[in-house]
Amino acid sequence: MRDVNADTQRVTRTGARSLPARLAVPVGVLAAVAAAFAYVGAVDPNEPGHYPPCPLLRLTGVFCPGCGGLRSAHALVGGDLPAALQANALAVAGFAVLAVLWTVWVVRAVRGRPPRLDLSPARMWALGTLTLVFTLVRNLPFGGWLHP
Repeated sequence: MRDVNADTQRVTRTGARSLPARLAVPVGVLAAVAAAFAYVGAVDPNEPGHYPPCPLLRLTGVFCPGCGGLRSAHALVGGDLPAALQANALAVAGFAVLAVLWTVWVVRAVRGRPPRLDLSPARMWALGTLTLVFTLVRNLPFGGWLHP
């Protein structure tokens, strides 16, 4: 037989988890992302030997959608938005979207609502198409302004 009291120790009288318990995972994710950005900010990806090269770029000479992402993050940590956009505009947009999603997650956690992310097939196709178009344009001669 289960000990009902042990199961309810993490639950308040209203049936919801406490605020610190609801915020534990979002705060942990923020700490991990902040640590990753701090590392990339401290260890310059523009200097050779700190990070492995992109295998697709190395083998084929084709820029993948992530090429320049570390340089972009390094520039953002240094407060240089134009350099970050030049290194990888898609990554900068992705960082912004993830920051908004994290904020929504925290607000929902504070209000006691579960996190919700509705990725319908149409949105997934749109995201994939955007990534494909970005990759194609940055590898064409007229897309040189998107090279990292």
